[in-house]
Amino acid sequence: MDYKSDHEKNMKKERTFLMIKPEGVEQGLIGEIIGRFERKGFKIVAMKLLKISREVAEKQYEEHRGKDFFEGLVSYMSSAPTVSMVIEGENAIGVAREMAGATDPKLAKPGTIRGDYGIDIQRNMIHASDSEEAAKREISIHFPDITG
Repeated sequence: MDYKSDHEKNMKKERTFLMIKPEGVEQGLIGEIIGRFERKGFKIVAMKLLKISREVAEKQYEEHRGKDFFEGLVSYMSSAPTVSMVIEGENAIGVAREMAGATDPKLAKPGTIRGDYGIDIQRNMIHASDSEEAAKREISIHFPDITG
């Protein structure tokens, strides 16, 4: 017999991609941000600290190519070290997005990463994949040896 609740049946283990942006690294918030995900029960599958190349930043934000903020975003993201990571756990994509908060820190709720630490819409502390497809694509860009 299956004794799982409807809530448990709707939960699925998945992987998602996160990136602590340059200001998070510069402000010494790597441990604080990672700790939030670990305390929530997520497992870190892969992680690296590096200054990404312009080419990687362009691939990362490809869906925004042609928009007025694309050039500034790519330049910013490739200007200083970032922390890229893959986390795994129940409903990782949705929960990570919720923990990150609204893209604009002025609209992000207190208690979210962006609400607590975000500076502006570009320097909002963290990138979190917004869908299963995006997570798989972004993981393959930053961690080609890992399957989503």
